[in-house]
Amino acid sequence: MALEASDRLINIIGGVPVDVFQGLPSNSVPLCLTSWKKTAKSTAKTIVDLHKSGSSVGAISKSLKGTIVCTYKHHGTTQPSYRSGRRCVLSPRDERTLVQKVQINPRTAAKDHVKMLEETGTKVSISTVKQVLYRHNLKGRSARKMPLLQNHHKKARLRFATAHGEKHCTFWRNVELFGHNDHHYVWRKRREACKPKNTIPTVKHGGGSILLWGCFAAGGTGALHKIDGIMRQENYVDILKQHLKTSVRKLKLGCKGVFQMDNDPKHTFNVVAKWLKDNKVKVLEWPSQSPDLNPIANVWAELKKRVRARRPTKLTQLHQLYQKERAKIHPTYCGNLVEVYPKRLTQVKNFKDNATKY
Repeated sequence: MALEASDRLINIIGGVPVDVFQGLPSNSVPLCLTSWKKTAKSTAKTIVDLHKSGSSVGAISKSLKGTIVCTYKHHGTTQPSYRSGRRCVLSPRDERTLVQKVQINPRTAAKDHVKMLEETGTKVSISTVKQVLYRHNLKGRSARKMPLLQNHHKKARLRFATAHGEKHCTFWRNVELFGHNDHHYVWRKRREACKPKNTIPTVKHGGGSILLWGCFAAGGTGALHKIDGIMRQENYVDILKQHLKTSVRKLKLGCKGVFQMDNDPKHTFNVVAKWLKDNKVKVLEWPSQSPDLNPIANVWAELKKRVRARRPTKLTQLHQLYQKERAKIHPTYCGNLVEVYPKRLTQVKNFKDNATKY
């Protein structure tokens, strides 16, 4: 009879510790030990507790079998339910409030939110705040610096995008673009880098150890000129005299070429406008505070990346490296920048005149 009871126990729950079967015939114990590894620790502990309380082997078997069946009926599995662990410090409402505050002001640091929560009587760590934000797809990223756009800037950008947005790529291939040459963190989601609240407004300013003037078109890069000191209107006219026409010939723009420049004050003086008019240079207007509408910014960024990799140590070496790397830029790269220009104008409309991802 004892052998029958032990067999039934094995068939239901597997093997158990030897001390459970104290008092049973010794020849029945090895049968239980043959499947010892199949028994969960929690099940074995339950068996021991029931045995110590005086329950018979048959009663233990029926009790455990009933528990497993009930678990299966209610949850559809014999696996134990998930243990949630320690209760969350922040309630769902607290988490929603935290996320809303971050979305309203993405520039606040995690430690500032910790202090705000402490003022309401909730003590949390910085890591807890970060984990909550991570769960809502808000991650700390470096804020992009964008030109400060006033209302008149936005209206000018929209007028420019509307006036030229429908022009074919062949028009932009004849445009010659020119230009001269710090970390904040915000909490944001992916593809939200260009929203005004996630950017750092900037204004135009001069200065720097080395100042370069350059131009490019769909056919490649034009001249690259080093400016000594601060560029004034007289210097700018001299640069145009020296490099504009030669670059137009090099890039094969012909009489259809159009010159695009920004609204830097020195570019709009009468002496500059007169020279452009006397030399019959077609100038394409350009809205202020809109470097994202001038692809040469991408060319400067590419040049800067290449030169930085060369680790220059002197200003003369820096200028030489810029000249060498400019010559290495393939015309295909420049052509691709020009080809997507209509997309830039479309984004101006879609982004409600705010800065675009370009």
